Amino acid sequence: MKKYSEDTVYFISYARLPAEIAAAKMHHVVGVGLIINRKTGLIEDSSCTLITAEAKEFLKQILVGHNLHEEGIEALNEKIKKRFHGLAQKSLCVAVKASCNRYFEWTEGK
Repeated sequence: MKKYSEDTVYFISYARLPAEIAAAKMHHVVGVGLIINRKTGLIEDSSCTLITAEAKEFLKQILVGHNLHEEGIEALNEKIKKRFHGLAQKSLCVAVKASCNRYFEWTEGK
């Protein structure tokens, strides 16, 4: 089992998938979860509900290491748009942005 520090928090959000892709046959939405270090803003790990292992791992490589405090949400979505060209791209961007926004709302409320 992977261990995370006490400084990490987990946020997950969902976005509707395009009807024409295979993942939409199993799930009507894609979920993207982010494990974020609340002190540094660094995304330490991620998960998503895409079907193929390659797509999940590729997205993880894009997300992990991004610093939300220093680089922000839009820069992260630009990375996804630049590198992930599957039909779920827009849905992934929506779910990632929603997870990041939930994180920032949480940090402001603390």
